[in-house]
Amino acid sequence: MRWFGSAQKKPGWMCVNLASDRVDVSHVLIADRGRPEVTLCESYRKDGDDLSTLKRLARVLNLDRYRCTTLLRPGQYQMVQVEAPSVPDAELKAAVRWRVKDVIDFPIDKAMLDTLKIPGSGGARNQQLFVVAARNDTVAGTVKPFNEAEIPLEVVDVPEMAQRNLATCLEQDGRAVVLLSFDAHGGLLTFSCDGELYQHRRMDVSRDTLSNAQGEMRQQFYERIVLELQRSLDHFDRQFGQLVVGKIVLAPVPDAPGLPEYLASNLSLPVEPLDLAQVLECAQVPELREAARQQQCLQLIGAAMRAEGAA
Repeated sequence: MRWFGSAQKKPGWMCVNLASDRVDVSHVLIADRGRPEVTLCESYRKDGDDLSTLKRLARVLNLDRYRCTTLLRPGQYQMVQVEAPSVPDAELKAAVRWRVKDVIDFPIDKAMLDTLKIPGSGGARNQQLFVVAARNDTVAGTVKPFNEAEIPLEVVDVPEMAQRNLATCLEQDGRAVVLLSFDAHGGLLTFSCDGELYQHRRMDVSRDTLSNAQGEMRQQFYERIVLELQRSLDHFDRQFGQLVVGKIVLAPVPDAPGLPEYLASNLSLPVEPLDLAQVLECAQVPELREAARQQQCLQLIGAAMRAEGAA
């Protein structure tokens, strides 16, 4: 979500994510034709604290020449759906604060908000919005080391939007696409069409959970994933009956053997495994041929796939 201003920079977006032991960086060029090009996808070991590492990378990568973004982590924000207030656009954010004050789990006067309209929810139905809410001090703490390192952070984004960006490469014939991914925080399911996010859902099944599960326990987790998918598909059909879901795409889960086949045999929709090397131009980043690296960098790359003027 765009919480900061922008300036003229080099083409494409650079996503810079701080992890506990490293900094992940990706740059993607969105071409008018052809596949988006990943020109950089690298992880740098931290040398000192966040600030000293960011200062070093700012010099090495000339980060002041790029539009830079970073991602909040699950638990640092809430993304909720509300009915849009009947007010002019200029007054929308102020009015939305009253709508979400009893929904989010921290005081509204300590919150920073951004909104995104849900397509197809106007007309007979009242317009619906996604509202992303984060504590002021969380956003300030995220931005602070970038500012001190003189890295021009223009956008603080969230994984749901990063996954939506990536899903634009998977859409076909105006049909909705369901993208499911797993990381250390759990599963993330997004429904999108024509570059717009319609629905999202979190699953409490993480990458490590799937990796460590064996035998009957693994089967139970697979069954839970199918159930969550079925519920989400039913909800999407009730809310957006005018849209047809074309397929479910499963992001790489290298430590969950047989999961794509299990989903395909228990769901009525086609299930396709995702290979980033088939939908993105990755010649400059050969390590993205590996499923484990794709899984690690999926949302990092998606965040760098922002279109100009995107929400």
